[in-house]
Amino acid sequence: MEAGEQSEWCTKAWAHLSSVRNQSPLIQCITNFVSMDLTANTLLSAGASPAMLHSSSEIPDFTPQIHALYINVGTLSDTWLPAMKLAAELASQFKNPWVLDPVAAGASGFRLKACLDLVSLKPTVIRGNASEIIALANASLGTTKGVDSSHDSTDAVEAAKSLANSSGAVVAVSGAVDFITDGNRVVGARNGVPMMQKITGTGCAVTSLIAAFVAVDPSHPLEATASAMAVFGVAAEIAMEMARGPASLRMHLIDSLHGLDQTAVISRVKITSLYEIQGKF
Repeated sequence: MEAGEQSEWCTKAWAHLSSVRNQSPLIQCITNFVSMDLTANTLLSAGASPAMLHSSSEIPDFTPQIHALYINVGTLSDTWLPAMKLAAELASQFKNPWVLDPVAAGASGFRLKACLDLVSLKPTVIRGNASEIIALANASLGTTKGVDSSHDSTDAVEAAKSLANSSGAVVAVSGAVDFITDGNRVVGARNGVPMMQKITGTGCAVTSLIAAFVAVDPSHPLEATASAMAVFGVAAEIAMEMARGPASLRMHLIDSLHGLDQTAVISRVKITSLYEIQGKF
């Protein structure tokens, strides 16, 4: 990649984070019980305003006022699914972006159908691990390890492109390299640290951050998604310099995201075009 292109991505990432801090977009989160705390604190640390609201009785009044919606199916239930669908429909009706995290999409028939039904409601962005994206792209149950991926992110690039083309969404695959595609363009973000996998909810948290970044730049969801994933990874890298293990990494991650400045973002963000990452694709 040319130095100018890399510099442009770094500048975009800083612009997105600055816009979130300046605009404080309201992000409605219908997410799982495990990740609610980390998700809310991630959004607050980045400068956004989280609303953990999932009641079908409140959604008709509240969802039209939001700047973006984040739906996570981690602790999916029969009672929450109608609320998720209603919120997605209203977000689309009022032209507000919404982001789907299809946690363990291939783990059960109920979960897979729920995720496919949500995909049919036209999310702006879908972010998952490789196994989740492959399950959605193939509309089939897959080999899973609970919510963990059985595949590397590189295994899911073609599935992500297929899902992006069929759904109209930008699709992001988390992994050692995070891949983001709109079905035509594919970019990769290389920021982050392996120990993030030892903290529950980090994938959920970064998806909520994607919602905040897309909220301030809805016309460029691929760029906003790549920026969010890279910025979150940079915060983790800085946090890892102070952490002694997963618990302290979690604490320092929130602090680092809150304290990110232009120098850190510009110097550390690593976003590249696909052809620069793996010649085999």
